[in-house]
Amino acid sequence: MTYTLITANRNYSSWSLRPWVLMKALGIAFEDELEPFAMPVNYDSFRSFSPTGQVPVLIDEARTIWDSLGICLYLADRHAGIWPSDHDARAFAQSAVCEMHAGFPNLRARCTMNVGVRVRPREMGGQLLREIFRLRELFEDGLSRFGGPWLAGPSFSAIDAFYAPVAFRVRTYGLDVGRGHAWVDTMLAHPAMRQWEAEALAETWREDSHEAELAEAGEIVADYRNGA
Repeated sequence: MTYTLITANRNYSSWSLRPWVLMKALGIAFEDELEPFAMPVNYDSFRSFSPTGQVPVLIDEARTIWDSLGICLYLADRHAGIWPSDHDARAFAQSAVCEMHAGFPNLRARCTMNVGVRVRPREMGGQLLREIFRLRELFEDGLSRFGGPWLAGPSFSAIDAFYAPVAFRVRTYGLDVGRGHAWVDTMLAHPAMRQWEAEALAETWREDSHEAELAEAGEIVADYRNGA
């Protein structure tokens, strides 16, 4: 079985990070193909390999599987460890994954992912603060109920992969997730996350629309990216 996982820029692509770090952490081998955000709109070029014109995409021989959640569900049918084995932990993890996949619109819009910078955010409105509080609540609940160090217990699973972009966002913007910082620190120290970060810092290209979103988010106080 040979998978190919197609992702985009390490600095920006939070959706790409999820299946990438999941497969890396669980030792699921794949060919790593990167298609950068080279233009303000990449739909037409990405349509050559993705039915939605978006990444990530998993290729399994003649099958094309798209969307980060679709990829996770596909892999769960074929590999152990995607979901926790404990029934309560599995229910929590599946609910939290769906919540992240469908929710947190203000976090996405106001705290865009950019791995290589540190930002002093602009004043946060009530809706964003509510989402940050929900993250704190979710992280603390998972760690308390299942004992850590991962969000659903002693083993890395899909819930950790789906919240991996949040770990970078917490560090980038200095978000307060209370006792959830223990999970953030564990996540950022994982070898797969460190590899993703190293590749992000090595990137030389910039994409204007993502950089504009970053400028809207706040003041850059440190930039560790190549060429900064």
